[in-house]
Amino acid sequence: MSSFLKSVDQRTSLAGMNRMELLLFNIKGHQLFGINVFKVREVIRTPDISPVPKADYRVIGVADIRGQTMPMIDLALALDLPKVPPEKLSASLTIVTEFNSSVQGFVVEDVDRIVHLRWEDILPPPDSLHQVSYLTGITRVNQQIVEIVDVEKVLSEVTGMVAAMPDNLIPSSITKAQGKNFFILGADDSAVARTQLKGILDSLGVRHLIVNNGKKALDLLFEWADEADQGKALPVPERVLMVISDIEMPEMDGYTLTAKIRKDERLKDLYVILNSSLSGGFNDKLTEKVGANRFLSKWHADELAKEIVQRIEQVI
Repeated sequence: MSSFLKSVDQRTSLAGMNRMELLLFNIKGHQLFGINVFKVREVIRTPDISPVPKADYRVIGVADIRGQTMPMIDLALALDLPKVPPEKLSASLTIVTEFNSSVQGFVVEDVDRIVHLRWEDILPPPDSLHQVSYLTGITRVNQQIVEIVDVEKVLSEVTGMVAAMPDNLIPSSITKAQGKNFFILGADDSAVARTQLKGILDSLGVRHLIVNNGKKALDLLFEWADEADQGKALPVPERVLMVISDIEMPEMDGYTLTAKIRKDERLKDLYVILNSSLSGGFNDKLTEKVGANRFLSKWHADELAKEIVQRIEQVI
């Protein structure tokens, strides 16, 4: 089954064109779910699983996959659906994923196929589901609705991958009074990532607005640029300290957002940080290609805080 997936590095050109590949799978029943192929190492037949005492109920054990031990998570249980019966585990499949060097297996009922999509064809979940949804996007494939799972939220709840960082762990020479003089625009489709980013900015006292996709961020930047053209506000690079953007998002990915910022004379001088859980050396190459100032891996809150502080110190 691992041959079902090509090398992730061969897909890097898609990310720079506001395109992506989605691995479709069934968790329970006929409903299709999806995950970005960039996050997938391989798909395998579920191996033998050894139970772990006192583990979270969604972690059904650990497995040894080619010499690497990893937690095995029943994705159905994580989404409050009926678990995979023990007698059916051997017939199930495991999606092996990697986030910031953390590797884990998600047990699913079956894998359907990989499809090529445009990010603009993927819509955010309804705002009314903002607090309860485990989805980052919804799309259609052959007239069937596909729900894209917020795997980062699942991992945050199950493994504590994303822990809150106390204020005193943020190394800062900037006071909150100074921070209030600055504004940052954020874009991320993950509710967990938005919460963490908000916590960092609140700790630094920096004013901010965080939206859930790149198109919303770009629309706001264009709106603010129009206000500056009309003499109603300062130029956007003077008004916005930086843009911090996820890479994979509904409607517009972070690479495309950055490229469009650089092509607009009114926005081209904005400082842009791409912040993603995607793994692979291609990130640095594409960051340079689209003109972003920095690439940072997600969940390293202290590193992001340091970057924000350094940027404030540069402009003070």
